[in-house]
Amino acid sequence: IDMKLGGVLLCVFLIWVEGSWGDTPANCTYEDLLGTWVFQVSKGGHDKTINCSAEATGESTVTVTLKKLSVATDELGHTGFFTLIHNQGFEVVLRGYKWFGFFKYTEEASKVTSYCDQTLPGWIHDVLGNNWACFVGKKVKSVPARTYYKRLFRNKRFQRPYKHILDYIDAINSVQSSWRAHAYPQHQTYTPQEVQYRAGGPAFQIPRRIHRSPVISDTNMGLTLPEQWDWRDVNGVNFVSPVRNQASCGSCYSFASMGMLEARIRILTNNSDTPTLSPQQVVSCSQYSQGCDGGFPFLIGKYTQDFGVVDESCFPYVARDIPCDVPLNCSRIYVAEYNYVGGFYGACSEAAMMLELVKKGPIAVSLQVYPDFEHYKEGIYHHTGLSDSFTPFECVGHSVLLVGYGRCHMTGQKYWIVKNSWSTDWGEDGYFRIRRGNDECAIESVAVACDPIPKL
Repeated sequence: IDMKLGGVLLCVFLIWVEGSWGDTPANCTYEDLLGTWVFQVSKGGHDKTINCSAEATGESTVTVTLKKLSVATDELGHTGFFTLIHNQGFEVVLRGYKWFGFFKYTEEASKVTSYCDQTLPGWIHDVLGNNWACFVGKKVKSVPARTYYKRLFRNKRFQRPYKHILDYIDAINSVQSSWRAHAYPQHQTYTPQEVQYRAGGPAFQIPRRIHRSPVISDTNMGLTLPEQWDWRDVNGVNFVSPVRNQASCGSCYSFASMGMLEARIRILTNNSDTPTLSPQQVVSCSQYSQGCDGGFPFLIGKYTQDFGVVDESCFPYVARDIPCDVPLNCSRIYVAEYNYVGGFYGACSEAAMMLELVKKGPIAVSLQVYPDFEHYKEGIYHHTGLSDSFTPFECVGHSVLLVGYGRCHMTGQKYWIVKNSWSTDWGEDGYFRIRRGNDECAIESVAVACDPIPKL
């Protein structure tokens, strides 16, 4: 089967086996992405079993120009959409096809070099999930290579059990009264390296909001919203699935995404369908993620649309990277749409998040995790600015599930209500509240929504 895109014939020659792509530590920006790209395309016509880990041969080319804020055009003048995906890659939707690729990078020990004017081999398919092909992209105007050094957990202190510094916890509680810190015994069952993965993994940092769409009016959107909202108690009914524990695997992105789908299916079916979905499938099987090294909810939305996700009972969670071995007879849940709240990456806002939350259900959000957050027990969290100099902790990004919002009657402080994946023994029965309206810890910078398709 052949397919045409922008007048160019595409054909496929590679075979795909569902599995993990591997670590993608590229570090590129929205400005790097803007401009004209030439996509070299493989032969086309295969299904989603295609393997794009081998470089496409470039049997044909398509020229695509990416313009502010989210407009994509091809050489024939057709108009579409694009979005950056964190600092890792991008997706283009144009003429009925979706193009997705990670930025190119190389690694030499701790040295990582990003080539933000090129992609690794990426995937193309039509918007119905058919007619797959591969491509590699190169920007017409080159971008200087960017190098950084990532932390390697080779020092013996990273392998020793994590130890609480009680003076640090006391200092947190003494410098502010908004929230209370606590020494969790379970933290000391992990090494510092495992604590790091638990908070997001080594490949996940959150850039602050880069731009805001001019078509969004926070004031007008806010007028239609209630003063407070909580999907755990809507007229006495709970639509949120139970809190779980990701343990030492950097799978927060999967738990946040599965939690969003579980809640939204409950809402759509008025709790007649209450699934518990498989985070392990995403960890083990998604070629768009990095297993226990981290990932992004937007790409889990894409994975769920392309491949579907199964129930927890079909592929139970084991908190480590294992081969993808999903039984063939397991039914799968798919999504109709996935998107960044606000329309594209960087266009997020408090009001857009509130509107999406109330109208459609919980959303996956990400926050920058500082050492003090690990010790949160109760109250309205904000970063104290204190650092734990004795613990080798590196600031990372953590994906969680936004389920509600409110305002403290005594202080007037606005807050978000957020479901974590560190068990019910942490925080407020597994949840935390965090300041709302000032992008605390970048929590209002990156939010993702998916629309699941309930089973008939």
